[in-house]
Amino acid sequence: MLVFVYGTLTDPERVASLLEDGPGEYEFAGPATLEGLHRVDGRYPTLVPGGSVEGRLLAVDEPALERLDRYEGVDRDLYVRVAVSGPDDRRVWIYVGDPGRLGAHAADGWPDDRPFRDAVRAAIVPNTTVVRRDE
Repeated sequence: MLVFVYGTLTDPERVASLLEDGPGEYEFAGPATLEGLHRVDGRYPTLVPGGSVEGRLLAVDEPALERLDRYEGVDRDLYVRVAVSGPDDRRVWIYVGDPGRLGAHAADGWPDDRPFRDAVRAAIVPNTTVVRRDE
């Protein structure tokens, strides 16, 4: 599976400290750009609709993905993991953090009154919100 990372998980040392001592396999699969969302910073970075953000692709197996979910606080609704289209029509997972919980000034990027998870899923536009491998 591929995961697009754009914040702390672009650091190989951080990923190694998180994933090397437990079950799961991973490797960096190269630089990439996510189109359709852009990065904003708070306590931790997150994404809001529009623009693009540079990052890296991380290839992981299921146990490593589960560890990334725990790291990103998916079970605590800190981040939402959603799929977008990627290279070679592969699904790529991205993590989008709740700006209000991360101290990011990005509330205007998520204007509707739906629960955050639903707002993120509604913002993912096929063929517009995509990850492209950088050459």
